[in-house]
Amino acid sequence: MTRPTTFIALIVLTLSSAAFTNADGIQDNIPENVRRVPELGVPVPDDRAASMRTSLGQLQEKIAAINAGKDVSAKSLLPDVMIFERAVRCALDYQEFFDVKDLDKADALLLEGIKRADQLLAGKPEWITQKGLVVRGYISRIDNTVQPYGLVIPPTYAIDHSVPTRCDIWFHGRGEKLSEVNFLWDRMKNPGEFTPDHTIMLHPYGRYCNAFKFAGEVDVLEALEDVQKHYRIDEDRISVRGFSMGGAACWQFATHYADRWFAANPGAGFSETPQFLKVFQKEELKPMPWEQTLWNLYDCDKWALNLTHCPTIAYSGENDSQKQAADVMEKALAERQIFLRHIIGAGMGHRFDASSKNLIEQSLASIAKSGRQPNPEIIHVSTTTLKYNSTHAATIDGLIEHWKPAYLTVWCKESGIAGSREPQIQISTENVSGFSIEYLAEHFPPFARRYIHERQPMVNGIKVTVLRSEDLRKSAEIGSVDKVESLAPAKPLSDDSIRFSYHFDEKSGWKSGPAPDGLRKRHNLQGPIDDALMDSFIFVRPTGTAANEAVGKWAEAELTRAIEHWRRHFRGDARVVNDVDLTDEMIQSSNIVLWGDPKSNSVLAKIADKLPIQWTADKVTVGEKSYDAKNHAPILIHPNPLNLNRYVVLNSSFTFRDYAYLNNARQVPMLPDWAVIDLNTPPNAIWPGKVVDANFFDEQWKLKP
Repeated sequence: MTRPTTFIALIVLTLSSAAFTNADGIQDNIPENVRRVPELGVPVPDDRAASMRTSLGQLQEKIAAINAGKDVSAKSLLPDVMIFERAVRCALDYQEFFDVKDLDKADALLLEGIKRADQLLAGKPEWITQKGLVVRGYISRIDNTVQPYGLVIPPTYAIDHSVPTRCDIWFHGRGEKLSEVNFLWDRMKNPGEFTPDHTIMLHPYGRYCNAFKFAGEVDVLEALEDVQKHYRIDEDRISVRGFSMGGAACWQFATHYADRWFAANPGAGFSETPQFLKVFQKEELKPMPWEQTLWNLYDCDKWALNLTHCPTIAYSGENDSQKQAADVMEKALAERQIFLRHIIGAGMGHRFDASSKNLIEQSLASIAKSGRQPNPEIIHVSTTTLKYNSTHAATIDGLIEHWKPAYLTVWCKESGIAGSREPQIQISTENVSGFSIEYLAEHFPPFARRYIHERQPMVNGIKVTVLRSEDLRKSAEIGSVDKVESLAPAKPLSDDSIRFSYHFDEKSGWKSGPAPDGLRKRHNLQGPIDDALMDSFIFVRPTGTAANEAVGKWAEAELTRAIEHWRRHFRGDARVVNDVDLTDEMIQSSNIVLWGDPKSNSVLAKIADKLPIQWTADKVTVGEKSYDAKNHAPILIHPNPLNLNRYVVLNSSFTFRDYAYLNNARQVPMLPDWAVIDLNTPPNAIWPGKVVDANFFDEQWKLKP
């Protein structure tokens, strides 16, 4: 089968001092000597701090007045004011002014916040129609904190929203000093390296310095959603772009959300973890088995086939060590008959030249003319997890085994019978146990749409066949010639759409409809532990006394650390409630992270016997293994028995720690679905203690044999 060719190119950008500070190096390869990220800022003189607190108080009073008012539209715009209050308050509270010049920035931001608040109180918000540089904000569903983003609104943008506008998302580079104060200041003063004509540039904050992963990834999607509420964005002309750390983010978004963009434009950065750390960081890697498995989540070379649906233009400086990222992707794409367009700046290091910039802009403008490909004849879904499980009309609903490569290919083609124009749908799968197809009327390839309209009403429907690669290998072993299975014909509905789903039964083969009811891994309920913090979550503090003193002290210390590091690294305020105050509404709306043990945490006591790992005052039992509960504690993620549509997590926040902060390629999950921790070994910059056992649950959320 011939696959469409995708062209790819990578861009390198000069980063402002606010966006690029500490560079990684071999000095950051010593887990026992990890510097603080971000470093503590300069002390604030008492008089300046007092003056800022006074201005903060004034702004807070105005925000409260708007909240107390009846103007709904004013309240909806409050995040655009709150970003200034939170930026300065956090910098003051957590010593994050990294230069004395930042104090002047904070004063200016407070004045801007007060100005906007006054405009809202007067019912005349001016910034919502402002052209050029604009900063705005939204309330994140993850932790209810306000998060900022920057925009560049072109002078040609139609304020009346009459013309849909192209939008390019630009991912910034690594910046260990990129506080909210510095981000807002830069976005109010610096248009960025690229400002294409007739294009809105969206600069997401990404929740600081995490390569736009996890909560940083969600920030991009939430910021884009907020922009689409306020501006008329052409959904078929949204691209992803970035350089350095932002280039890494671009590879990630291009491969994991390939059908959302008309183009991708990554530059430098990294595209996977192990090879990059060896080449760039000169790090000797000795991963635990589950760590190596979890690299499959963000190693983009494993997801390269998805770029069939996302034209990509890559740029590298000829002498840049981070050219490695595009080289890795070029090789991975070539193996899939996709040939990367890789623009290389002659003699350039970690930057780009003017001629390459012009070539990149011309190429993107050309791709934008046709826009996103809405109805490809061949759809490829390549994944290792149900977290990222769909492209265009095709969705993988179940995997045979998580973290192994899975493929779903759907080909809407014309019949091979001479003179016939009848469409048929051919499906092939690998490591897939269930799939759904949902062709909306406009998503059919043109020849299929014509056929449907000409042949209505269709008696026989469209022929559908499916092939499992597992069956193909099995048939080769036993000498069978044909393992292609015909499914029930797909019949268009009255809205000209076609919708059907199938699941695989080992005894009877493909069966129509979704898999039978029962606990199983599914989209956004598939783990690992870190996934629980990519949606609304609540830390649940124990109010009782732990059965074992060591466990109680460890859980308390880990909770304290989790609260601090959620703010420090993901720039949020974790919601924390006592176990006795957890409400049913919270259980229904949020993932819950339970700290302590079944004796100290009353919520954990209710569900302890419903989890695959048993935890009593005497022992932690994992299948046939048991561990002394006096000095061992489990960490795990599982569907919450009190609400099977949400997660419950025991004793863990995000699983990478301080050592990973030093290089963004290290910021990947460090623990799988469950682990048992020996508390005799104190937590360090990598682990929460000694991991004596760890693994993934199977596809039914049960312990693996």
